[in-house]
Amino acid sequence: MAIAKRLDDIESIIRAKKNNSGSTVFGVFRPFIEDDVIHPDKAIHVKSVKLVNGEWTDTDEEYLATISEKALPALTSKKRFIGLIGGRGSGKSEGESQKCVAKMHDNGEKVACFREFQNSIDDSVYSSLEGYIGKWNMSGFKCNNGHIKHASGGEAKFRGIARNPDSIKSMNGFKTFWVEEAQASSENSLKLLTPTMREEGGQIVFTANPGSSEDPFSRRFITPFKDGLDRDGLYEDDLHLIIKINWRDNPWFPESLNQERMWDYEHLPRALYDHIWEGEFNDSVENALVMSEWFDACIDAHIKLGFKSHGVVKVTHDPSDLGSDPKAIALRKGNVFLAVEERDDLDVNEGCDWATGFAVEHNADQFEWDVGGMGTGLRRQVNDSLSNTKIDVYQFNGASSTDRPDAKYQASLSSNVQQQKTNKEVFRNLRAQCYASIRDRIYLTYRAVVHDEICDPEKLISFSSDIKHLSKLRSELCRMPIKPNGSGLLELYTKDQMRRMFKLASPNLSDVVMMSERKHVKMIEEEVDINALHAMSSRSW
Repeated sequence: MAIAKRLDDIESIIRAKKNNSGSTVFGVFRPFIEDDVIHPDKAIHVKSVKLVNGEWTDTDEEYLATISEKALPALTSKKRFIGLIGGRGSGKSEGESQKCVAKMHDNGEKVACFREFQNSIDDSVYSSLEGYIGKWNMSGFKCNNGHIKHASGGEAKFRGIARNPDSIKSMNGFKTFWVEEAQASSENSLKLLTPTMREEGGQIVFTANPGSSEDPFSRRFITPFKDGLDRDGLYEDDLHLIIKINWRDNPWFPESLNQERMWDYEHLPRALYDHIWEGEFNDSVENALVMSEWFDACIDAHIKLGFKSHGVVKVTHDPSDLGSDPKAIALRKGNVFLAVEERDDLDVNEGCDWATGFAVEHNADQFEWDVGGMGTGLRRQVNDSLSNTKIDVYQFNGASSTDRPDAKYQASLSSNVQQQKTNKEVFRNLRAQCYASIRDRIYLTYRAVVHDEICDPEKLISFSSDIKHLSKLRSELCRMPIKPNGSGLLELYTKDQMRRMFKLASPNLSDVVMMSERKHVKMIEEEVDINALHAMSSRSW
């Protein structure tokens, strides 16, 4: 390996001498994968590209720089905002370092390299840029005292934003802003970046391993595009190019790092592994109600396990606590969730019309909405909308006492709750009861899918992979913390407590899923006690 690396260095120097003027040629590579292992020494050269008259063009010239095929659009794009989002070992920073060196050398561009926190030049990407300049034996550069300059006028400066926000304002004339570890950026820092980048054709490039979905950077540059990123690995519009890039996209992913990744896969909680290596949000919380690997097993579980989506068709609606919060709906047929959606462009009454119209459109049997917060005054509107339909209407108040308070609670997984306690002895309120019931279904489904355990299909649950906001639903359910309670009752934090204590947004999607778990049985248009009719119910849950 040492000899091979030395040969690579010699080849790089030779190529540098051949290509020491004009546009830097980039070799584009894709990974060579064999037996699920990436072999860096067999990386596949797809093509080479160079910048000609402002456009990236294929070329037969020998390459100097290298870039992964997945990251190529970030090299060639002219979009104002470029995001490379991913986990450890993706090579995103290495690719961006090479791009910045080429810009300084070829075009005399000025590059500003930012981090939220930079105590010294050692915390910056200075050494990475300096390393490629030396490896390529590029002339015209001077690197000293944390400052890189090229004879053409190109240069790179390195600044921490948090302790010196005015450092951004001093970067007028710089055409590239590179924000490394962008997930740590504060809302104030992000607001300062955009107006400072005034250069025509200027770009702000972010490299990040996402933190929480509620971080300022995530809310601005990941969450709005998350569905497209998960589906296509890339999101693009007139302003943005966001690429999801991970270890499997890196043609030079080293074997030593792969061994570490495999160990983490076997030993770390799934949510933590996904955050470190797959670039997923780090939304796990201590004492979470649902584990992410449980939820993942429930995606299309009705297909995996072969049970049908038949039974009661129920639509639930959360009008949200605050007017600015998204309004949410869920569509559940039997044990299968077919849709979970939200909208943030509606007021409370428009949201109610949207939800009731959705229930009519999907021929629902039941409609239930949260009467806490903004939903308090919707009773007349709901009744007017659904009065001429077959849909049974219910109100949900999560703070109320449990349903079937004297029935025995039979937990589906290990817990410190004694099996023979009644519902009123286990749960603080109806919200906790319904969340626990959903949790039990998710856990049993996980055991059935992953561990091949035989279970009554009536006790399982499935989330269709067609659900529009599936990743956000996963995040909300898996970051629902159980609240410590001295009385021994199972209790969850309120939405307001989650906002204040954990900085978590209102879990509207998970709440409509939770609400759907409440069971209602009606006979001859008269609601009766469900305990008395439980055995008589012909509808599947």
